[in-house]
Amino acid sequence: MAPIPRRSYVNDDLINSKKVIKRTGEVVPFDTSRIRVALTKNALDARGLKAAGRTDLPQHDRALIDAVLDDVLRAVTRTDALGVDIETIQDTVELSLMRRGEHDLARSYVLYRAKRTEEREATVSPRADRAMRVVNAVGISTDLNTAALLEELAFRSAGLDVPAPQVILDGAMRQCFDGMPEEAVRTALLLSVREKMEMHPDATKLAAGIVIGTLLAEVTGEIVASQDVNAAYVDGFAPYIKRGIKAELLDEKLAGFDLVRLAKALRPERDARFNYLGIETIAERYLQHIESTRIELPQWLYMRVAMGLSLNEIDREARTIEFYELLSSNDFMSSTPTLFNSGTRRSQLSSCYLTTVADDLDGIYESLKDNALLSKFAGGLGNDWTRVRALGSHIKGTNGKSQGVVPFLKVVNDTAVAVNQGGKRKGAVCAYLETWHLDIEEFLELRKNTGDDRRRTHDMNTANWIPDLFMKRVMDEGHWTLFSPSDVPDLHEKFGKEFEAAYVQYEQKAARKEIRLSKTVEAGWLWRKMLGMLFETGHPWITFKDPCNVRSPQQHVGVVHSSNLCTEITLNTSEMEIAVCNLGSVNLVAHLKQGGDGSYAIDVEKLERTVSTAMRMLDNVIDINYYAVPKARNSNLKHRPVGLGIMGFHEALQVMGVAFASEAAIEFADESMEYLAYHAYRASNDLARERGRYSTFAGSLWDQGVLPHESVAMLEEQRGLKVGFEIRPRLGEKWARLKEDIRKYGMRNSNCLAIAPTATISNICGISASIDPVFQNIFVKSNLAGEFTQVSQRMVVDLKKEGLWDEMMVLDLKHFDGSLAKIERVPERLRQIYATAFEIDPTWLVECAARRQVWIDQAQSLNIYLAGASGKKLDEVYKLAWVRGLKTTYYLRTIAATHVEKSTVAPGRLNAVPSGGEDGARTKPTVEDSKRVVTSPAASATSEEPDALEGRVCMFRPGDPLAADCEACQ
Repeated sequence: MAPIPRRSYVNDDLINSKKVIKRTGEVVPFDTSRIRVALTKNALDARGLKAAGRTDLPQHDRALIDAVLDDVLRAVTRTDALGVDIETIQDTVELSLMRRGEHDLARSYVLYRAKRTEEREATVSPRADRAMRVVNAVGISTDLNTAALLEELAFRSAGLDVPAPQVILDGAMRQCFDGMPEEAVRTALLLSVREKMEMHPDATKLAAGIVIGTLLAEVTGEIVASQDVNAAYVDGFAPYIKRGIKAELLDEKLAGFDLVRLAKALRPERDARFNYLGIETIAERYLQHIESTRIELPQWLYMRVAMGLSLNEIDREARTIEFYELLSSNDFMSSTPTLFNSGTRRSQLSSCYLTTVADDLDGIYESLKDNALLSKFAGGLGNDWTRVRALGSHIKGTNGKSQGVVPFLKVVNDTAVAVNQGGKRKGAVCAYLETWHLDIEEFLELRKNTGDDRRRTHDMNTANWIPDLFMKRVMDEGHWTLFSPSDVPDLHEKFGKEFEAAYVQYEQKAARKEIRLSKTVEAGWLWRKMLGMLFETGHPWITFKDPCNVRSPQQHVGVVHSSNLCTEITLNTSEMEIAVCNLGSVNLVAHLKQGGDGSYAIDVEKLERTVSTAMRMLDNVIDINYYAVPKARNSNLKHRPVGLGIMGFHEALQVMGVAFASEAAIEFADESMEYLAYHAYRASNDLARERGRYSTFAGSLWDQGVLPHESVAMLEEQRGLKVGFEIRPRLGEKWARLKEDIRKYGMRNSNCLAIAPTATISNICGISASIDPVFQNIFVKSNLAGEFTQVSQRMVVDLKKEGLWDEMMVLDLKHFDGSLAKIERVPERLRQIYATAFEIDPTWLVECAARRQVWIDQAQSLNIYLAGASGKKLDEVYKLAWVRGLKTTYYLRTIAATHVEKSTVAPGRLNAVPSGGEDGARTKPTVEDSKRVVTSPAASATSEEPDALEGRVCMFRPGDPLAADCEACQ
């Protein structure tokens, strides 16, 4: 066995200055020898050496103990506190053993700690009744009021499966000492609760309650007793609004509301809906503050947002309360820019902006300025760069040659870094380029870590804008010709059959040397390079031009030239129009109801109410929104697009007891999206009756009587290719009546649906993100608000029913990276329901997305998860996405092959794409379902042919669920 390397580089003087706070409260010097003795005894016991009378350890274990000690020393010296409690030291030891793969030693250590904890908790805490002196905010020493802390813990623990308040308090007291600051006691209390989260997932809500108690104290200036919380919320609301206006944070118009009426409508008890991650996200990033002191409480935030969205309503208070009820219940959540800015003096509420860059210096630098202004006020950007001429193209004005697209993209990259969304989030932009552009090869390599750094963009996103003709050439092993847009300017404005005809003519001209600057390559080779760069760097993403345009309701007034930063928005852009979209998402889990037989189904009536209100909120954004550039304002007021989406899809499946990898999941994806689509389009039609239709309605697909699900036939006709599944509307007569009402009254919004990533707002609501599968059932999530232990509470409930939830289950979940797949004592049914992202064959993700795409008038942020990705797997999945009619895909998330083995269902095959059904499972869907044979052997490596992608290092670190997460939209 290889020796364990030591990494000791800590300062001895710093170690000697540290103190250890024992469980009795006694403070003693830090002594590494005690840790070494404990580790040695544990290793002797776990290895069976103690029973054999041995007292010495093999060299490997001695080196291991040295390495674990190093980890402890580094952890201890990282903190500024002089005192470190004994539990923190033991936690570090446990984590170090787990990270080093010493499963047996860690198991033994956990069992020993659990036994000792039970023994201690069976006796009265030696510190529970002892008075402790703390120093308050003004420097006065007082007795710590432990009775008040116990009362708060009891209040916030009501109805939760958590340890007794006294146990929590005892854990906090072990970290306290005489003379410590009073506010530090609450931190100790929070840490005590956090220690319980793995075994008691409900502790996340108790931790959230403690944070809320701290927020109440910060905002009101005093500790608020549990019985006084409601009064603090109600009585403090009007002063908060006035204070925010005086500080020039809130819009002066808010003072004109009936603040007394709104205060009475507040629901402080809904703070109990937050989990720890959710409330910390709210507290750190959303609540208004003055000089780093928060002046806003969570329910005030929701009311402030609702007020900001009601400014133009006739009965403002009634609408405000309606909007507040929807937000505070977590049935629907507005996007992050809306939560940031609604009701403030600069109400930039929109999420996404799409621009087209002109082929001249004035246009290019105007676009860069637009990017900066839009990013400053928290917008995510999608730039179409296809019009900019290619490297080597003639510049008429100077008689020189162009440097192409790439040098300008470097400037875009640096602008996004410099203008970081008002200091609240990182600036974020995605550049799109069509596949026929002569600079496409260099564009594919923008995110590589090698090569000329002046031609690399390490901080921005990129996406391929792929026409159907290219995919057909790939399928047929044909050739593909690259052009400069300065020679073929109309290709940018064409799609479908018109594009194909024009493109073939240009190829013929190039063959006759009538077009000087062109290049012909094998389509399969370019496709493989696309997939290779996607796997190696995560970019460019794969998006499809023709489905976005052929199915666009607005094709009569322009062309969709790109998607947005997160690939869910598909709106027209031009030199005169910057497309804007306003987002929000419905909590799918909150719209399930349980029947008498115990099964779950969609609560259609509740969904209708939610969608109707949500669409009104989104439509209001358009008129209230602050527009940083005129072209965005003109476009948004003209077309009025919105993007209502969903979140919690996988969690909804878990509630229903349905595996993601199943026909039932596909059926639910289809059904839920049809209901959402119908009610969204109905709501927009109702708004048109009340407020009038959007100005470019005439000539749209809506006006022509073509509903989004009916436009799939148009795509099939343009392609000459079926999507491979039957479209079966459940609401036949309702769709017919809606079509007639649209003919009479029009639509208020050109576009209504788009499924965004919801990276942040799903955290706030405490549910799984968007349409993604759950990453792991237990992991530590890191974001700008901190690090948070995440445990699937639904999984814990089901495991408890089976009598399987214990310390060993937690340890096994950690060992298997949050997966139940290899824990044989867990029933197979539960292993399927709680299968994690990399255990689910990615074709199921595509199939579910394809059924949703039928009903959506825009697109969806579809992440693809692959374990041990190979060229063949990538080729099959992305071809299937195209055949099924998907408009876009988003991140490719992979894990390294060396990491897969720990968590596989079968060796080396965690979610490898199978060639057929196994264990009664449905055979993997393939592109052959479309009746078109894939004959691109170079793009689909065989077992005899070495895979071009095998062995590459994935850009996403294993175990890092937030690698490359985009939060700019939501």
